[in-house]
Amino acid sequence: MIRHFISQALTFCLLSVFTVGANAENTWGSYHWARMENPFTLLVIDSMTTDWDTELNTAITEWSSSEVLNLEVASENDKKNIRKRCPMKDGQIRVCNAQYGFNGWLGLATIGIDSNGHIQLGTAKMNDSYANYWAIEGEKNHVVCQEIGHLFGLGHTSEDGSSQGTCMDYSSDLSSQWPNLHDFVTLAEIYSHEDTFNSYDEGTSDDTGGDGCNAPPGKGCNKNAAEVPPMGVRVYGDRYQEIWVAARRNRGLWIHHIRLAP
Repeated sequence: MIRHFISQALTFCLLSVFTVGANAENTWGSYHWARMENPFTLLVIDSMTTDWDTELNTAITEWSSSEVLNLEVASENDKKNIRKRCPMKDGQIRVCNAQYGFNGWLGLATIGIDSNGHIQLGTAKMNDSYANYWAIEGEKNHVVCQEIGHLFGLGHTSEDGSSQGTCMDYSSDLSSQWPNLHDFVTLAEIYSHEDTFNSYDEGTSDDTGGDGCNAPPGKGCNKNAAEVPPMGVRVYGDRYQEIWVAARRNRGLWIHHIRLAP
């Protein structure tokens, strides 16, 4: 049964990946936050050091220009151990930076989805082990903007290094630091229908580690997988990116999008 579920999960992810490659719209599969009306407010936990404040705050402002969603910083915690773990919180997104090691990636966006593709939580990590790369003009803006964009369900506008004038491409052009009109049109299409429930935190939920486990954060069934999702299996990769997938306990999936270091 486990093999069958994993096989179905991988098939679903592979189909999503290659659908994105063939689609002119920059959607990442069919993933989206469930909500009963637009616009909705997605709460952000700021777990970035002060040297990332300008990039994070500008990315939040730029993405909030969308007609379907707003971003709002709900809390801040930039303690080193929190930034290293970048723990999940149900219904919210957390953005972190830390020295994650010379492991080949600059940015890592992770979403947890239910069995119907509704996003329930997410994190975006920036890897300070590659501090020399962040010294390149515009690249801090580009990567933090892109990783946050993935957490809404956006994919890339191009994957060949050409500039599309958006942070959702892989160009190092200075015009590719922030979202553009095409990104906002795509978001409007992704969120054009209404759901029967909200998967985002409306500001009333408790942080218990989530993912269908009632144990305290860091304890029992929440000790590792609930806060630091497993990477699982690599299902796609090219010179710029990799996508990994792992099963969740609630029969949903963990989806990881890796922005590779040059």
